[in-house]
Amino acid sequence: MTFSFEGMDRLFRAHGHTLHDIALLRGGQFLRIPDVVVWPECHSHVEELVALAFKYNVAVVPIGGGTNVTGAVDCKRDEQRMIVSLDTSQMNQILWIDDGNLVAHVESGIIGKDLEDRLQKRGYTTGHEPDSYEFSSLGGWVATRASGMKKNRYGNIEDLVVALRAVTPSGEWRSSGTYPRVSTGPDMNHVMIGSEGTLGVITEVTIKIRPIPPLRKYASFVFPDFDCGVKFMRQVARDRCQPASLRLMDNQQFQFGQALRPSKGPFGLIVDGLKNFYLTRLKGLDINKICVATIVMEGTIKEVAVQEEKLNTIGLEFQGIPAGEHNGKRGYQLTFAIAYIRDIGLNYGVVAESFETSVPWDRVVNVVNNTKSRLEKECADRKFSHSFISARVTQVYDAGACIYFYFAFNYGTMSMLQAVEVYEELEIIARNEIMASGGSLSHHHGVGKIRKKWLPSILTSNAINVLHSIKNTVDPQNIMAAGNLVFD
Repeated sequence: MTFSFEGMDRLFRAHGHTLHDIALLRGGQFLRIPDVVVWPECHSHVEELVALAFKYNVAVVPIGGGTNVTGAVDCKRDEQRMIVSLDTSQMNQILWIDDGNLVAHVESGIIGKDLEDRLQKRGYTTGHEPDSYEFSSLGGWVATRASGMKKNRYGNIEDLVVALRAVTPSGEWRSSGTYPRVSTGPDMNHVMIGSEGTLGVITEVTIKIRPIPPLRKYASFVFPDFDCGVKFMRQVARDRCQPASLRLMDNQQFQFGQALRPSKGPFGLIVDGLKNFYLTRLKGLDINKICVATIVMEGTIKEVAVQEEKLNTIGLEFQGIPAGEHNGKRGYQLTFAIAYIRDIGLNYGVVAESFETSVPWDRVVNVVNNTKSRLEKECADRKFSHSFISARVTQVYDAGACIYFYFAFNYGTMSMLQAVEVYEELEIIARNEIMASGGSLSHHHGVGKIRKKWLPSILTSNAINVLHSIKNTVDPQNIMAAGNLVFD
């Protein structure tokens, strides 16, 4: 087990990837950072470290890939105790694979892409592919109740976790076995899943794996407007024929994606002109209203053919026009690029960020329209020279969907830090509008410190008391002092 008091090591683990974090790194100051960074290499090292922290009343903040966008690893300014950043990155081994039961037992610090690369060498995949999987860790997925882009086929993280092992200040926390399901009272796995580093350190996870599907195929549809696209998504969910990934871009995001396409020569421009002519003149679509659904299908050749036939039937029913495999693939890959674009925007006087929610089906269109309208009004009132607000439906469920919003504005003569403060004010306004219109506080980003102010309004006092009771039982001295959720 190694440790460091070096300033850069400590600073690197004092933040996540919020817009605020990036702005501070570029031109601000972190008022409190960890006092020391420790790299345990196995479960027993974590036990030793947490026991020492308990003995000497030292605060511990776990960190995995550091990709959180909720302020989850920010150090509390008023923390008087020594703060230890417990970095799980050296706990990165696949401990065993059970080929018969299709599960793998993995240390929590492994990064998503590394996990996939190693599993694929054995012919397997977890199928869990969040936007951040190049950098985020398995333990971070579990601690935040993460969701991946292919959850329709493989499930969200809570569906993939079979068992887990963690260390709390009061001792070990572990599942009773690697059973597919049990009926033994409340599921204790789910106390740790979504606990955001407030109860203990997740050290090992038994996770479902699947054989790599023999075929992956992309597709896309163009719809006349957002309403038609949402109706298509709803019918796909109703018929339970969801492909591995199904995402719907509104018109603003479609046009943004088009702007990011590589420049083309004369022949490419002619082809684009013909496509535009086909959609607008022959099909009568308004280029300023159309939206696009991107699709990823996985399975055997037969399974994919069945999925494709069903999706084509539903797409045509809601005035969809097949737009090809290439556009489907580009739309899927755009998701990975957006985070990079956000940070590049700061170089050009633009602040930008995304936020998400989950919504019942009958509220999807209202949540999108109300939130976009509210932000457009706020931007107009502030006389921003340019602003951008778009929405994407990214996940479909029987009872609703996940919506991502992407918001940016040119901040003109403001300093970067002033602009970020304005952005944070506007995101609070947007979140209030989302919740007033029927959306949730978060679908998968979690709560952290950024959203904890809303928890008393969405959890009953009994629920909050239960959370505090659990905390007081496993961590009576508040050693796990991340300060997320309802905890100080």
